[in-house]
Amino acid sequence: MAEPIIAIQDLTHSFGRGVLRKPVLSEISLTIEPGEVVILMGPSGCGKTTLLTLIGGLRSLQEGSLRVLGHEFKGARQGRLRQVRNQIGFIFQDHHLLKCLSAQQNVMMSLKLHRQWSLQQRREAAIAMLDAVGLGDRVYYYPDNLSGGQKQRVAIARALVAQPRLVLADEPTAALDSQSGRDVVTIMQRLAKEQHCAVLIVTHDNRILDVADRILQMEDGRLQSVLQ
Repeated sequence: MAEPIIAIQDLTHSFGRGVLRKPVLSEISLTIEPGEVVILMGPSGCGKTTLLTLIGGLRSLQEGSLRVLGHEFKGARQGRLRQVRNQIGFIFQDHHLLKCLSAQQNVMMSLKLHRQWSLQQRREAAIAMLDAVGLGDRVYYYPDNLSGGQKQRVAIARALVAQPRLVLADEPTAALDSQSGRDVVTIMQRLAKEQHCAVLIVTHDNRILDVADRILQMEDGRLQSVLQ
């Protein structure tokens, strides 16, 4: 049996110190298997994004166990965390595109560590992924010449182009219209099934819930329920 992509046990996380210490996550336990698409919902400020950044190795683990792609994050060295992050596709609310690069070049940035790919292969892969998210006619456009929704689709293409083993998406459809949002999550769903990667999506978008294998609900830093 394949090892879970994500395995969390009794994870607790707080911000601040001393009297200013504020619990953000409390006793989180969660397992996500290869090929699963999981949606995480809950009110603003309940800890969803904090959990996502911990899973992505972007914050230091405080209490509990967090294993991602077979690696324990508690006490892990930065080199090990970088190794794991290279296998994760990140999609944030803010697209974080480099303004000096075209859409194609921004997407190619995700492939710079994949030295087995030739420059031509990276160019072709970037164009194919941009076409898949509906930007085949914007390949050479720079971010300043793209709408907010188009920039977000470039960011999504950048996250998916290297066929990551895990995709972490924070409100990926927030800046997209209904059809574009549907297209994007369908691509993520297909990647999960074809590549046996896992997809964890934080969202308030009720229009995309049907792509999930599981829907988790978070409130006040705790996983309250699992909706099927």
